[in-house]
Amino acid sequence: MARSDLPHALVIMGVSGSGKSTIGEALGQRLGWRFEDGDSFHPPANVAKMSAGHPLTDEDRWPWLQAIAAEIARCRTAGQHIIIACSALKKAYRDILVGDRNDVRMVYLQGSQELIGERMSHREGHFMPPGLLASQFATLEPPGAAEHPIAVSVDAPVAAIVDDIMQQLHAGRRCS
Repeated sequence: MARSDLPHALVIMGVSGSGKSTIGEALGQRLGWRFEDGDSFHPPANVAKMSAGHPLTDEDRWPWLQAIAAEIARCRTAGQHIIIACSALKKAYRDILVGDRNDVRMVYLQGSQELIGERMSHREGHFMPPGLLASQFATLEPPGAAEHPIAVSVDAPVAAIVDDIMQQLHAGRRCS
């Protein structure tokens, strides 16, 4: 598939602990695209709130989502490709990130709360405590068919997940 046939941006979405950064980095290496962790766009107040074990409100999230959307827009304008890891748990959040652009795709990392909770219990140095996982699943609105997501199971090795994403990208499943 020619580079011009690919979207300008892929947003790797899912609950905390689903592997967004790991998969995003591996996918970026495979495609030769820049990877950014959406967590780096959070204002310090959001990080402090989550570190204290408090879930973010929609009001907390709007500036964060708008900062990510601005980076996607900047890359599109510059003709660059980018992969950004962002939980994007609600459709309203994804609407900000994707809008009406058909060259921005969501990659939805699916996994059970039990599997992801087990992985989070072994993760070190992340500001999101495992205790907030239940609130992430309660907030999650899985993307529907109308959003044309690339949906992959996280119950596989990283290379297999990236292969699945690449296969779906190359299958021509594009937004219209």
